[in-house]
Amino acid sequence: MKHSFLDKYSDRDSLIHRLDPRTKLVATLVFIALVVLLPHASWLIYGLYFTMVAILIIISRVPVTYIFLRSLVIVPFVLMVALFIPFFKEGVEAFSFNIFSWHLSVTYEGLETLGSVMAKAWLSILFLILLTSTTTFSNILKALERLKIPRVLVMIMSFMYRYIFVLTDEVMRMKQARDSRNFGSGGKRLWQIKTVGNMIGTLFIRSYERGERVYASMVARGFDGHSRTLDRLCFKPVDVYFVISLGTSLTLITLLNLLY
Repeated sequence: MKHSFLDKYSDRDSLIHRLDPRTKLVATLVFIALVVLLPHASWLIYGLYFTMVAILIIISRVPVTYIFLRSLVIVPFVLMVALFIPFFKEGVEAFSFNIFSWHLSVTYEGLETLGSVMAKAWLSILFLILLTSTTTFSNILKALERLKIPRVLVMIMSFMYRYIFVLTDEVMRMKQARDSRNFGSGGKRLWQIKTVGNMIGTLFIRSYERGERVYASMVARGFDGHSRTLDRLCFKPVDVYFVISLGTSLTLITLLNLLY
C-alpha cells in the first residue's frame, strides 16, 4: 500500500506549502464554517468561493486533476444523506411519478436544497484536500496540538495514520494466503463466510497484540504523548500576508452575501 496517498504533494514548494500549518488549518476551519452558514441557493456566493479555492489550488501547484478526482469521493456519501430531500421538502411541485402504489413528488425547493448541500460539501472538501495536499500529516497533528486540541485525540489520530498501512498490509497478506488455497472456487457459501469471519477475528487479535508491543516499546523509549516533527512551526511574514488577503476576501464575499 502506498504510504503517501494523503499528503502526496506535500513536498512541493509554493506559497501555500510555505505557510505555517496552523495558519492553513485555521483558514480551512473558517472557510468551511462560512460555507456551511450560507443560505440555500446562494449560487453567486458559491461561485465566488469556488473562484477563491481555484486560485489557491493554482498557487499551490498541486495538479488540478488530482484534487478534482479526490473531491468526487465525497459525492456518493452526500447523495446517500441528501438524496431524499427533494421528496420530503415542501414547496411547488416540479414533477411526480408513481412506484407501484406510492406517489412521489419532487419540489423545486427540494431540488434547490439538494443542490446547495452538494455545493457546500464540494467546496468544503476542496479546501480540505488543498490542506492535506500541501501539508504533511505529521505537521497537521503538530498544529492541532499547538492549537490546544486534546492530546489524547491527537495521539489517536497519529496512531491511526501511522498503523493503518501496517494493518492494510496485514489484510493483503491474509487475503493472498486465502486466495492461494482456492478460496473463490471451492467450498460452500457458509464455509466461505466462516473463513472471512476467522480472518476478521485473527486480524483483531493481531492488531491488539501489535498495539501492546508498540506501546511498550514507545514507553521504553521515553514517549510522553507529544507529537514531534523535524520541522519547527513558526509564523512568518507570508502567513500575515496570507491571513490579511484571505480575511479581506472572505469579508467582502460575506458583505456581498448580506447585500445579495
